Amino acid sequence: MTNWKYIYFVGIGGIGMSALARWFKANGFQVAGYDKTLTTLVQTLIDEDIKVNLEDEVSAMPAEFIADPDHTLVIYTPAVPVQHKQMLYLRDNNFLILKRSQVLGMLTKNLRTVGVAGTHGKTTTSSIVAHILRQAEVNSTAFLGGITQNYGTNLLLNEPTEHLEEVICVVEADEFDRSFLTLYPEIAIVTSTDADHLDIYGKHEAVLDSFKEFVSQIDEEGALFMKHGLEIGSATKAKVYTYSLSAGDYQAENIRIENARFVFDIKHPAGAIEQIAMVIPGYHNIENSIAAAAVALYLDVPSEKIKEALESYRGVKRRFEYQVERSGKVYIDDYAHHPAEIEAFLKSVKALYPGRHITAVFQPHLFTRTRDFADGFAESLSTADRLLLLDIYPARELPIEGVTSEMLLEKVGISDKKIISKEELLKVLPELDTEVIVTIGAGDIDTLVLPIKNLFAAPVTNN
Repeated sequence: MTNWKYIYFVGIGGIGMSALARWFKANGFQVAGYDKTLTTLVQTLIDEDIKVNLEDEVSAMPAEFIADPDHTLVIYTPAVPVQHKQMLYLRDNNFLILKRSQVLGMLTKNLRTVGVAGTHGKTTTSSIVAHILRQAEVNSTAFLGGITQNYGTNLLLNEPTEHLEEVICVVEADEFDRSFLTLYPEIAIVTSTDADHLDIYGKHEAVLDSFKEFVSQIDEEGALFMKHGLEIGSATKAKVYTYSLSAGDYQAENIRIENARFVFDIKHPAGAIEQIAMVIPGYHNIENSIAAAAVALYLDVPSEKIKEALESYRGVKRRFEYQVERSGKVYIDDYAHHPAEIEAFLKSVKALYPGRHITAVFQPHLFTRTRDFADGFAESLSTADRLLLLDIYPARELPIEGVTSEMLLEKVGISDKKIISKEELLKVLPELDTEVIVTIGAGDIDTLVLPIKNLFAAPVTNN
């Protein structure tokens, strides 16, 4: 790494890419990058004095980066289109170009790495592990896939030490494009292996094979903590532990809702951690907490420290994030973009607000994902009382004939449903009789969160 002076990110606005960008800047490198949209996260990077250009023209890149290919490392995300002008130039001029996952694998090679993988749940679970370690004053660093509410960042830096091999590094291990196969963790969590990213994998069997290869890379002296019922444990030589809400080596007991909070115990092989009152809601978050607690116990964090950390953990932005919570009106935003995630989210909302009318605003993410899981999306979205469906967010994809929001809407089994534009949504919402509003999706629906929050942040008064 001493050979590099300049680090250029193509797709710097991604949550994982931005964490790496911050790490390099904190360690004395000159950092710049490209992203197509001026999101809140991109603006934050700019405010931190990281140069970000929003055009893919080569001329938009810093001149000193272009002039010194021998000392410039390019890090890119596979979500960038193949014909991206800057990427074409960088390839043609022999710049060293690596995926984020490759660089992350290099950085974590000499650290005690905890890799958190899964088709859903990995962002919250990894951030809970990181929070427990930070609260227990364990020297650790973390590269997370979301902005933590506790720290306002997706990167936690360790304290300087001459014994880097003792630092624990928490990494969100992303299965997209098999990126997590660059990691060789000492400890791993696998939350789920559902079918996803079929535009990359083709079949669910290929997804499972990729997870098996990932767990085969765990240190033989290490440990795998996987959700009970997954069929990947035989692929590793590490010690295997299981967890879930109600089965496995680590599980929850006495789950109840008190004062709009989930309260539960964690039963583990050596005893129990009792009366945990979580700030973040959701049955799925109880399960995520069990996995994180299991790893913390494995790392000899005292039970009382784990309980304190779980009760002070405030979640990740866009993961069951309350925007408005007042009498008569609740607005929650969530990043869910897979049918299983949407189902878990909406079931938890209904459990917290029994009998309340739920209006869901959903933006499908990717044409291929909408095509592959249309029936699952329709079933999970039918849990809401009203559905306002936005157009599909294409991200890196071109449209697919016949795959539209209209196609998805037809399959949804509730009568109160309609297609709506983002502009129309902000006009219609105040006119609707709404009690609980939720926005769901992984595209640019996040740009609507603040405007919707402003619509309902204060009680409506009649003049």
